[in-house]
Amino acid sequence: METEVLLTLAEELHFGRTAQRLRLTTSQVSRTVKSLERRLGTALFTRTSRVVALTSIGAALVADLQPHVRGMDAAIRKAVAAGRGVHSTLKVAFLGAAAGQLLLKAVALFGTRHPDCGISLHEAQVHDACARVLDGDVDVLITALPVHGVRVGPVLLSEPQMLVVPRAHPLARAATVSREVLADHPVVQMPDTFPEETRLHRVPAATPSGRPIRTGPTAATFPEILGLVSSGHGVFPVGEHAARFYPRPDLTYIPLTDAPPVQWAPIWLESNETGSVRAFVRCAVQAAANTPRPHVSGPGTR
Repeated sequence: METEVLLTLAEELHFGRTAQRLRLTTSQVSRTVKSLERRLGTALFTRTSRVVALTSIGAALVADLQPHVRGMDAAIRKAVAAGRGVHSTLKVAFLGAAAGQLLLKAVALFGTRHPDCGISLHEAQVHDACARVLDGDVDVLITALPVHGVRVGPVLLSEPQMLVVPRAHPLARAATVSREVLADHPVVQMPDTFPEETRLHRVPAATPSGRPIRTGPTAATFPEILGLVSSGHGVFPVGEHAARFYPRPDLTYIPLTDAPPVQWAPIWLESNETGSVRAFVRCAVQAAANTPRPHVSGPGTR
């Protein structure tokens, strides 16, 4: 308040007009100036019954303060514009092929609606996906749920789980399997950098009957997961889309009948929520609603 009173009085050189602009009383303006002068130990204004003028020290102080105040005003205007508007460049990322297709459709729709806002597109990996959101490297990420500690948008895709095994695996000819088989065969692990709640949703600590699930080697990326499965180091639960996007002659995908669905949604930091983020999430929801759910062929998909 002292700075605002000082700069306004320096412009008006009139206590009454200053009070009117700041919606204060004349006595409040006078007390504020006197308090500031006592703190600085010098007069900032000379006052007579007819004239108010800056002293040399007062004029120098005003000159020093003005560029800082203008900078603060510009910073506040920029923050308000970022929070309300859609502009600048938005950094968006996806984890997984299905999320990637949804993201591309959302980007296309966003581009037609908001041509003044650029898009920086990134593919995240299992080991760094959520960390990039938390670090501010990415504004919006489409990833598998659940994820805690962030804002989570509407679910864009929900799909059943399947178990991917080597083609020569004993389970490869099964029509369906239960999570109980995860106690009998090592399961490839996602890295600790992936959220614990997401890892446990996909690979719980125990089967439905309470048997401990066998842990296999850890992979940092989805291609590494498939590579470890193919080489016989373990099995892994995947979303149904993996059978469509990653069909391989060395792998078999089997429906997991008792596993919860894998859900995909946009996530972002609450502290990083802007008009651009909200607009992009709306575009992602519409893109997902306009995307027909593809059919995956039956058990034993290769």
